[in-house]
Amino acid sequence: MKHAPETTQPFFTPATRLMTALMLIGLAFGAWRMIAGLGAATNLSDQYPLGLWIGLDVATGVALAAGGFTSAALVYIFNRTHFKAIIRPALLTALLGYTFVAVGLAFDLGRWHAIWHPMLASMWQGNSVLFEVAICVMLYLNVLYLEFAPVVLERFIGRVRLPGKFARMSSTLDLGLRMASFALGRLMPVLIIAGVVLSCLHQSSLGSLMMIAPCKLHPLYWSPILPLLFLTSAIAVGFPMIIAESLLSSRAFSRNPKMYILTPLSRCCPWLIGLYCVCRAADMLLRGTWVFLFEPSTAALVCWIEFGLLGVVPCCLFMSRDVRSNERTLAIASGMYILGVALNRCAVFFLAVSPQYAQGSYVPALAEFALTLGLILCIVLCFRAAVRWLPVLPEHDQYKA
Repeated sequence: MKHAPETTQPFFTPATRLMTALMLIGLAFGAWRMIAGLGAATNLSDQYPLGLWIGLDVATGVALAAGGFTSAALVYIFNRTHFKAIIRPALLTALLGYTFVAVGLAFDLGRWHAIWHPMLASMWQGNSVLFEVAICVMLYLNVLYLEFAPVVLERFIGRVRLPGKFARMSSTLDLGLRMASFALGRLMPVLIIAGVVLSCLHQSSLGSLMMIAPCKLHPLYWSPILPLLFLTSAIAVGFPMIIAESLLSSRAFSRNPKMYILTPLSRCCPWLIGLYCVCRAADMLLRGTWVFLFEPSTAALVCWIEFGLLGVVPCCLFMSRDVRSNERTLAIASGMYILGVALNRCAVFFLAVSPQYAQGSYVPALAEFALTLGLILCIVLCFRAAVRWLPVLPEHDQYKA
């Protein structure tokens, strides 16, 4: 399948100008955090060390970037080549998602300048779950860049035109690009398998982070199978995220949505979401924590919303052929489950957390909201720029009249 840059749409529109302005405001708050410190820019404390940036920017960002490894597994491991058109956009989304997860984590770390320490063997701690998450995320981020490198090389192969006295080097440089593309092509099966393995490892380990806090986390959200719940929910959100990204990019670039791909892809969603829902419901039933659903608490309300309304309901919606074949209802079902996963991650890391000696509750500061919005908009703008200048989308898509 041939791909080409999307050059028919201007990069700057009224919407992208507004997003750029909001992004710069958010990044300005991020600069203020770096100068003034966490205490001045956030409402984090010793009782609430994990907040919006960890729950939404990091944990949710990692989960929503799962479309990269789920689509790779579907196409290259399970040999469903019919879905090959979704690989590059999904890979780009995962690449940007993990990149900005690392950026967001740097803002949340008190000693952000030491973020590179896990790369030193002398700093390793094999008994730490957080160490395992750090190593897997760093390795997977490198795998994503290597997987996406052929897309960048494809953009320049055959188009190298060096100016002036360097012109004679154009053919040599072009040959080097072709050799690099060939080498990466031969290495791609290893990269795909490594990406799937690393993703499964750190998606589950993110759930293990809160297993050490059973007295701080509400019983509806603490569970001995929290790693399994994080893994199954992340795998389940991969395809809805791909569907939402495809529908949004089709609208943004005035293309017809690829319903001939998205409708068959959505058939997997009720099975994957259903697996997560069954695991979650069985855990609550077997441990008896379902009784907390009827208590007047924030955690109970959040659970009804993120698991009942935004988990079970979209699972049922995806079972309907009419929902799967309609662009609008498919977008609604996908968006509901994506919001449910985001709310679940926020609940585990701060909404359902109640420290024993806390003297108040945690409410994110303005800087936390602003930086989060800025990072999200930065991802959107980077995606738009990459699609405009790199061969990410299929070139044979028919444009809307």
